[in-house]
Amino acid sequence: MRRLHLVIHGRVQGVGFRYFAASSARTLALSGWVRNLPDGSVELCAEGEAAELERLRSVVARGPAHSHITHIEEDWSDGSGTLAGFEIRR
Repeated sequence: MRRLHLVIHGRVQGVGFRYFAASSARTLALSGWVRNLPDGSVELCAEGEAAELERLRSVVARGPAHSHITHIEEDWSDGSGTLAGFEIRR
């Protein structure tokens, strides 16, 4: 099990990005969370199999309609196995 932590920059708030990311992660059977950050970026943390995390990263890099991703900070680590489900945090 691996963990992927992303901070996505660009036009990613107010365009349904968190819902898009959460739906994509759930489809891939990943656990974790996504939230807006005060600086206008979106933070995502997901755990699961490396192949599914790679797929999520690719989907998130495209984003939903009306989003525009300019930069993604990416960090990989070993998963803790403590995350259950995938939630949208406020």
